[in-house]
Amino acid sequence: MESTSSSSMKISPLDLMAAIFRGKMDPSSTSFAGAEVASVILENREFVMILTTSIAVLIGCVVVFVWRRSSAQKPKLVQPLKPLVIPEPEPEVDDGSKKVTIFFGTQTGTAEGFAKALAEEAKARYDKVTFKVVDLDDYAADDEAYEEKLKNESLAIFFLATYGDGEPTDNAARFYKWFTEGKEKEAGLQNLHYGVFGLGNRQYEHFNKVAVVVDEILAAQGGNRLVPVGLGDDDQCIEDDFTAWRELMWPELDQLLRDEDDATTPACTPYTAAVLEYRVVFNDAADASVEDKSWNNVNGHAVIDAQHPCRANVAVRKELHTPASDRSCTHLEFDIAGTGLTYETGDHVGVYCENLSETVEEAISLLGLAPEVHFSLYTEKEDGTPLSGGSLLPPFPPCTLRTTLTRYADLLSSPKKSALLALAAYASDPAEADRLRHLASPAGKDEYAQWMVASQRSLLEVMAEFPSAKPPLGVFFAAVAPRLQPRYYSISSSPRMAPSRIHVTCALVCDKTPTGRIHKGICSTWMKNSVPLVKSDDCSWAPIFVRQSNFRLPVDSKVPILMIGPGTGFAPFRGFLQERLALKEDGAELGPSVLFFGCRNSQMDYIYEDELNNFVEKGALSELVVAFSRQGPTKEYVQHKMMQKASDIWNMISQGGYIYVCGDAKGMAKDVHRTLHTILQEQGSLDSSKAESMVKNLQTNGRYLRDVW
Repeated sequence: MESTSSSSMKISPLDLMAAIFRGKMDPSSTSFAGAEVASVILENREFVMILTTSIAVLIGCVVVFVWRRSSAQKPKLVQPLKPLVIPEPEPEVDDGSKKVTIFFGTQTGTAEGFAKALAEEAKARYDKVTFKVVDLDDYAADDEAYEEKLKNESLAIFFLATYGDGEPTDNAARFYKWFTEGKEKEAGLQNLHYGVFGLGNRQYEHFNKVAVVVDEILAAQGGNRLVPVGLGDDDQCIEDDFTAWRELMWPELDQLLRDEDDATTPACTPYTAAVLEYRVVFNDAADASVEDKSWNNVNGHAVIDAQHPCRANVAVRKELHTPASDRSCTHLEFDIAGTGLTYETGDHVGVYCENLSETVEEAISLLGLAPEVHFSLYTEKEDGTPLSGGSLLPPFPPCTLRTTLTRYADLLSSPKKSALLALAAYASDPAEADRLRHLASPAGKDEYAQWMVASQRSLLEVMAEFPSAKPPLGVFFAAVAPRLQPRYYSISSSPRMAPSRIHVTCALVCDKTPTGRIHKGICSTWMKNSVPLVKSDDCSWAPIFVRQSNFRLPVDSKVPILMIGPGTGFAPFRGFLQERLALKEDGAELGPSVLFFGCRNSQMDYIYEDELNNFVEKGALSELVVAFSRQGPTKEYVQHKMMQKASDIWNMISQGGYIYVCGDAKGMAKDVHRTLHTILQEQGSLDSSKAESMVKNLQTNGRYLRDVW
């Protein structure tokens, strides 16, 4: 029998581990086995300590490795939505001083810029008066608050832009709806003195409609109009219109805002607006590597809008014209699955796109700065006080100069007069500085209209013409280059057919300007050149958002509808017909529908031809009428086809039908409007004024809707 004394119990490390595992894991082990393991461990304490320490170190290393790896490569999960925080309104403190509220409703920032410019000059003229610039959307939380707060205003100035078919801007829509609709409002604004300046384009039928309507209602409610409503025309030089209206405003404000002590004071020194400028801080080059991280996920906000777009990949892109066409039209689909973005049939999609690389390279050359310099912009001084009186737009995220010029700077629009003055301030050549100031002056009004507006000169062309003007980055992005705006497109799909896709139908813009420059549309060129997901995992993408529209099908699917949309004007009607087809497949009864479509030639630009025929075959579309303007002995347009169908159109309208028009506002929409007037006059045996009254009633009742640009 072998001895079991401790002196003879010496085993190898492997045997020791085997013994331990046998004792712990062998289900047939007896208490003797457990005693044996305990004895072994006691005899080999030194090795056991080394073994347990080694295991602990090994586990620690694994934990650290996993932790560092997870920190470096976080999974791309959708972030939880941040709650929508509505700021509490600042309490109004009556300190006895005179107060002026300046409201703005803006789509591109021009109205906001005018509001802030007026406030800055007014502060210099009336230093004892408090001026407050207010976004109309932030003014009140609900209708009751609008009414209560407006009654407490004593002096208010409104800057209101109109876009599309006489519609208010997004940030003024809620105010405008409350102000023009709903219950009858009492004449309770007798204590209010007011002025209204509108921003519009005379090429559109409803020129400055929003400003005109607000001005009339303010007067009807007892408000005291200071000056006639200003009608700014962006088709010419809207800055001149603003200047002329502002000069009418000062004498009226003098009467209301100057103290008795100021009554005999001579005219104040002419005001010179300061050149806007951000504070610039240059960053380490290493910061450039994190620029795109904010676009890896959905936007993280409870809302998706122009200020908080979401990233959407290009899923599909295809050319709609045949090779025989000398033009181009792109069908593009954005993938919105998992983004939280939704839309309704008839809505618009806003797309933020990038400047072409050739445009960016030209801008870098003209600025004479290193393209990879990384910087941040700030709207306040180092001590926290606001720069330029708070007139600066919120800055874009820190990035390189190349990225900034690519994503945020509008380099191809004609520069405003304020931009010319900013360039003049930093022109080292006195002759160039004088010429820039002259173009921006009242004396140079006609020359500016011809040399700048009529010739469609871009900002880059102007900078090339005045090479000594080298503004610093803070000035260039604050006062010279406007912010690149989103491009809007009528969505050409229905969520009933494509819930996770937004379809866009976009004609390529490529024209020669009077100066000989080839102008390439920023977004249409980007769409044409985009790489879809079906071709590459490294596909093109863009920040997008949806803007709601009132361009909607009747609630009752049995109501007759008449659609007029040549070319890409067919886009929303493609969504309408997808919607009707889905309704029909669900068993709904459809009323009659007629589409007037137009293109140049059936062999070149008859877009979606197969789909249109399919809509007819399946009953979503009752009748398709096509006009070809470059096929046959004479040019034929949709309005000509409408006249041929005058009796049918009259019957559909008489049966309560809806009329929809989509496309070019300056040409086609005006022609269609005149044709509709003629049809009503002839078919209804009406005189001209009664026919026009009938057209207006159709518009007022929401039965004549237009989606025009």
